[in-house]
Amino acid sequence: QLQLVESGGGLVQPGGSLRLSCAASGFTVDYYAIGWFRQVPGKEREAVSCISSVDDITYYADSVKGRFTISKDGAKNTVNLQMNGLKPEDTAVYYCAAKWDTVPGYGVKSMCVESSQVDSWGQGTQVTVAS
Repeated sequence: QLQLVESGGGLVQPGGSLRLSCAASGFTVDYYAIGWFRQVPGKEREAVSCISSVDDITYYADSVKGRFTISKDGAKNTVNLQMNGLKPEDTAVYYCAAKWDTVPGYGVKSMCVESSQVDSWGQGTQVTVAS
């Protein structure tokens, strides 16, 4: 069974940093694309960043480019999202998701660009940016 558990959320001041982690179990991230999404009450969930199973193919939403960095730790079966220069508009519940990466890049395009159905979601972690 594919399971994802997010951690690292919290309250941070504008301009601060947080590092979110998505720990996978029941599968290896070497075969799945992993994506980070966020949702604010009353709004649709949006793709933030995705990374492919191999080859480090990545996607970033325009709103986070240059501030957020996604990375994979295969040894820990974890995908991290380093968030710097946080803004109040980054406040949201952040979720990670997994999608089978049939060929490298397919999962990234499918999840982050085409908003296609994913194979598994985590339970989410709250990020609040406020002074």
